[in-house]
Amino acid sequence: MKNGLLQLAACALAVASMSMFAGCKDDAAGGNTTGTSTGTAGSGSEQSGDTIKIGLVVSQNGELRPWGVDCEAGAKLAEKQINDAGGIGGKKVELLIGDSNSKPEEGKSAAAKLASENVIGMIGEVSSGITKQIKTVALEKGIPLVAVGATNPEITQEGQGLISRVCYTDDLQGPVMAVFAYDKGLRKVAIMTDQKQPYSTGLSKTFAEKFKALGGQIVAEEFYQSGENQFSGQLTRVKSKNPDGIFMSGYFTEVGPMARQIRQLGMDKAVLMGGDGWDSSDLVSSGGDAIVGGYFCNHYNDAEDRKEVKDFLEAFKANNNGNLPGTTMGALGYDAAMVVFDSLKRLAAASKEINSKNLAEEIMATENYPGVSGSITLKGTHGDPAKRALVVEVQKTAFVFNKAYEASEVMAR
Repeated sequence: MKNGLLQLAACALAVASMSMFAGCKDDAAGGNTTGTSTGTAGSGSEQSGDTIKIGLVVSQNGELRPWGVDCEAGAKLAEKQINDAGGIGGKKVELLIGDSNSKPEEGKSAAAKLASENVIGMIGEVSSGITKQIKTVALEKGIPLVAVGATNPEITQEGQGLISRVCYTDDLQGPVMAVFAYDKGLRKVAIMTDQKQPYSTGLSKTFAEKFKALGGQIVAEEFYQSGENQFSGQLTRVKSKNPDGIFMSGYFTEVGPMARQIRQLGMDKAVLMGGDGWDSSDLVSSGGDAIVGGYFCNHYNDAEDRKEVKDFLEAFKANNNGNLPGTTMGALGYDAAMVVFDSLKRLAAASKEINSKNLAEEIMATENYPGVSGSITLKGTHGDPAKRALVVEVQKTAFVFNKAYEASEVMAR
């Protein structure tokens, strides 16, 4: 949900049969394709004392704070549930939290501090650009990292066996929105890309490739940078191409003001579209009527008729003074923490030593974990679970379910 925005849905969502998607580019290339090599990673940490320490890096401050608040609340709920049930092997789990302040380098510093405190695993982040920096610490120290909402495909292409995620990747999200646009009758689409965010550049790329393969035309691609709020020059050039749709691949922080300026320039009929970076109630407050009627890709819907969703929302409300998560990052933060905790439970049940190395192996052995955002399987993958994707419509008081997609359906087009 979106801070009082009820996500309405009335459709059973399909589950994808292939793994894909993430929101940030990683400069490192390649990596072992077996899913087991950790390359030159360090040896990790050993559990000691009466608590099992896991690090969590979130945006407690900065422009991405809405995601960070929800992610932390979801992960803290998972921590509470595990400890209330007796912990793991008689020991409590403890989340040590670091603030990325919505900035990649500060995210790296937060991860390094957590590593120095002997956490045996880490969770985070939502932003792919920040996750990219956290990943460098995880690889250096040999600590497994489970990303929450980082969707850029390259994040898991180095350090196989240590780096994984609970979300889909941009290899699915971009094509999903391209198929949606084409099936909606759009044929000439312009793209607005945040060149400062690897998430945005990667998402624009996969959208454009699929849209052109379907027979559509990318009539323009214009660039901006995070933190900007004036786009008149770029949008004037876009208007000259008379697009019937505009794909805005950046974050909600810039998309709202951009939507207002698109309408102010007279592009009233262009359909506005984007990825999960739109997912915040702040999108509606900043975009106003201009963003209403837009569409974006997302991970799950609060109104799904699944036990996992209903139980999560009930527990979240009870643990957060009756409030529901404002974004899907509450559910993904919960899922990421639970994947780690469930892996620890399996280690304890097998009487295996609780350390980073064994935890990494157990995380990658995760199979059919019943997550709030859908079933999560990492076994036999490169850290990318097979997930479904759905498209929601922006309305004044809700993000309303429109259509669900299976990866097999999208990639066959």
